[in-house]
Amino acid sequence: MSAPRPLVAIAGNPNVGKTTLFNVLTGSHDRVGNYPGVTVERRAGDMPVRGHGKVELVDIPGTYSLVARTGEEQIALEALLGLDGERAPDAVIVCVDATQLVRGLYLVLQLLELGAPVVVALTMMDEAGDGAPDPAALARKIGCPVVPVVAHKKEGVQALEQAIAQRLHSTTRHEIWHWKPSPALAARLGPIQAALPEGWPRQEAMALWALMSVEPDDELTHIPPTLRAAATVPADEARQIDDEAIAARYAFLDREVAPLSAHEPDRSRTEQVDRVLIHPVAGLAVFLLLMFALFQALFAWAEPAIRLIEALFTRLGDLVRHVLPAGMLADFLAEGLIAGVGAVIVFLPQILLLFFFLGLLEDSGYMARVAYLVDRIMRMLNLHGRAFVPILSGFACAVPAIMATRTMERRRDRLLTMLVVPLTTCSARLPVYTLVIASLFPRRKLAGLFPVQGLLMVFMYAFGIGSALLAAALLSRTVKSLKARRLPFVIELPPYRLPRLKDVLHMMWERSRSFLSEAGTVIVAGSMILWLLLSFPRTPPAPPGAAPPEVAAQQDRERRSTQLRHSYAGQLGRAVEPALSPLGFDWKIGIGLIGAFAAREVFVSTMGVVYGVGGGADEENRSLRDKLRAERRPDGSPVYTPLVGLTLMIFFALSCQCMSTLAVVRRETSSLRWPAFLFTYMTVLAWLVSLGVYQGGRLLGFG
Repeated sequence: MSAPRPLVAIAGNPNVGKTTLFNVLTGSHDRVGNYPGVTVERRAGDMPVRGHGKVELVDIPGTYSLVARTGEEQIALEALLGLDGERAPDAVIVCVDATQLVRGLYLVLQLLELGAPVVVALTMMDEAGDGAPDPAALARKIGCPVVPVVAHKKEGVQALEQAIAQRLHSTTRHEIWHWKPSPALAARLGPIQAALPEGWPRQEAMALWALMSVEPDDELTHIPPTLRAAATVPADEARQIDDEAIAARYAFLDREVAPLSAHEPDRSRTEQVDRVLIHPVAGLAVFLLLMFALFQALFAWAEPAIRLIEALFTRLGDLVRHVLPAGMLADFLAEGLIAGVGAVIVFLPQILLLFFFLGLLEDSGYMARVAYLVDRIMRMLNLHGRAFVPILSGFACAVPAIMATRTMERRRDRLLTMLVVPLTTCSARLPVYTLVIASLFPRRKLAGLFPVQGLLMVFMYAFGIGSALLAAALLSRTVKSLKARRLPFVIELPPYRLPRLKDVLHMMWERSRSFLSEAGTVIVAGSMILWLLLSFPRTPPAPPGAAPPEVAAQQDRERRSTQLRHSYAGQLGRAVEPALSPLGFDWKIGIGLIGAFAAREVFVSTMGVVYGVGGGADEENRSLRDKLRAERRPDGSPVYTPLVGLTLMIFFALSCQCMSTLAVVRRETSSLRWPAFLFTYMTVLAWLVSLGVYQGGRLLGFG
């Protein structure tokens, strides 16, 4: 068998131009997947190297250090050293920001300690200007090749490829950097070296990694119990070990490397802007304005594209019905398959806009300021500072908002944010709120000033965000997997840069393609299953006749209503009625809740079918309002009262009536456990709170 292609990894700190260099080296012809068992993206591409043809280039998640306490940080170590089944790279490109030389080289020193074949790509040379270090002098100091590059201008790329080719041919390992631990630390490292798993480098540097990384509340996997026991030390001793190792590396960098930079780059303009953007008051005001624009884009600017997609799929469904004879096949294609695919595609405008704006903000350096700005508020709720943007995006749609949690490094922070984002009031809840408020609440003003209907809508939005924040505080204190020691919030504030549109568009497309190919398949399958529940057993069609169009339309509406009542979904509605009746809901609302599982706004159309109304959207909405107001129980009392309406809105605000949300949580966590937990806790919460609202209202004389 032929030998495998050479493998080259590209690593570096966040915000050092690693992604831009990766795209240049691969020509943006990359393959995106996930590392085995996790949702961390693994990007790989083909890079031409003279003498080796095309080698495989793998993009390693950005990291400041190899010391790992989260699963994502562990992935970087395993990919760089070839641990736990990963193939060891034949060369490692480490991107180092020429304007932040000492900080970037800390990662290089760690890799050299572990014997990695390193080539340093000195990025941001144009920003460093006259203060850029001499690459040859730097190479002599650290003992590995150093190549200056300006990736977006493709300067230095050829020289970097030549350096990689030489590194692939060479087996020499330089010994310029070698740090010796103190006698006390060396004695501690001995037993850890003996406990390192088979296949790991059994060297002092690897034992030091375990000693600095393994903690009682870390998120590391594949750590044998013997190694975990050997590497666990008291907190005070752990701090001393960290201080000794970190101080030794930085002492070398400060003594030997720092003098190579002629002067620090001018950051005065960045500091002037930061006086406003990270100010506790002015910075928050600017952030809220930007988030208003983002929210407006997701909520309103995407609407024309969403309506166009809906119209196209509606037209396609009508075309299928026109071409095929009436029957089950036509219904399945139009209402099951085409509607299911449409339910996926309709999210694309919001997802594209969200990742476009997030990409611009991230690439410009502003998102780091946002995380710093809101962290002081979010920490009180045990949320990460970066959680604020996904939570706010949830007002448009939970699907892209959950995908936006990828900007957070720690799995625990991403999970907690995913579990509370669906509580925010997404746009799909708006048609339900509009129907209920317009049908059951009067058009009058409170105290002669404030419209009751408008106040109710504001209350529902405030209720959603309040529920999300309260749930975050409770879940982080009660769910074992979400409990974690709050790590110190350390974040780099990079200089402001103009976003590179090509990189932003590339990232936006990759994230959208990932959603369509993975979460979309689950949504389409679920939509077709729901169609089967709503469509079977079949009701015989009405015999053909010469009835007037109005009569024929009414007969069709009655047939659809009968079909729904006797369908499996209708039977489920009757089956769950005993659980819903304490909330003031009957079996018809139960059918609506089952139909809404495909998408919350489907509740309105499902209820329209239940009550046998039809016509255009406005006509359907008006006639459905009349039907709801006129619905009576056997004793003559109204079924739908303002109390029932408020309870129904509370239930929709808290329940997970969204198959798409569960599908994307399944995709992002690579587990059925978390979507099941999300559905269970939100459903139980919705039932209990709705029960309290309805029964409490009745005790107070409402209803």
